[in-house]
Amino acid sequence: MDPWLIWLIIAAVLAVAEIFTLTAALGLLSAAALVTAGSAALGLPLPFQFLVFTVVATVTVVFVRPIALRHVRGPQTERFGIDALIGRAAYVVSEVTGRGGRVRIDGEEWTARAYDETLVIPPGTTVDVMEISGATAIVYPRD
Repeated sequence: MDPWLIWLIIAAVLAVAEIFTLTAALGLLSAAALVTAGSAALGLPLPFQFLVFTVVATVTVVFVRPIALRHVRGPQTERFGIDALIGRAAYVVSEVTGRGGRVRIDGEEWTARAYDETLVIPPGTTVDVMEISGATAIVYPRD
């Protein structure tokens, strides 16, 4: 069997393995095997084929993989769950003090406490959600 065909088979096997693992490393090794298949097709001797594979694999895993992982694991651009409620406006349903109260956030009623414990926020006031602590919204009145 021709060496270029062996390298091509290795590249295919590594590519399929990458699909199941999603590590980015096996995909880069597959690319290195593909480049080596090309060099083998050009007639490069076997020791130089291994050298090409080693160099390309090292360069891609050391330099390209961190960049690829940074893009995959990039910062979360959207907030979900209770994190999405922070900064939203809420409507005070029952008086909110430093000890308790009720607010409506996006149609859902939440227990609430005032951010400043000395504040008393009357019903009907619009407040901002400063944070969520458990199932309690910590709120501050809008100016």
